[in-house]
Amino acid sequence: MRNKEHIRHNMKAVRASGSKIERMLGKALWNANVRYRKQYSKLPGKPDFVLPKYKVAIFCDSHFWHGYNWEQKKHDHKSNLQFWHNKIERNIERDKEANDTLAAMGWNVIRFWEHEIRQDIEKCVERVKQAVS
Repeated sequence: MRNKEHIRHNMKAVRASGSKIERMLGKALWNANVRYRKQYSKLPGKPDFVLPKYKVAIFCDSHFWHGYNWEQKKHDHKSNLQFWHNKIERNIERDKEANDTLAAMGWNVIRFWEHEIRQDIEKCVERVKQAVS
């Protein structure tokens, strides 16, 4: 039981908004004069950034929670395998559902992996700017 309480406590510590990669991208977009709305709950998937005028929804996906390279990485979990596999696989499904729903609504969905934001923020900003031009 202690282990489950510990997991729940750690998951509560994960903030719903304002992760480091979100702050990095938000600052870079703002400095490039790209104005946005944050944590837009009116859209499926609650995009991290939205440019309503251009119908662009932007997501910043962390490797762990969104299953980057999942087929190889899923074997890295050492405990509570079923729990983590179900959790992350459901996150992957939810991301795809949000992408499909937003696309059907006429929105352009841009998803950045954590490493993309950390390694080449300028390229990420350029991709957003191309989507609005």
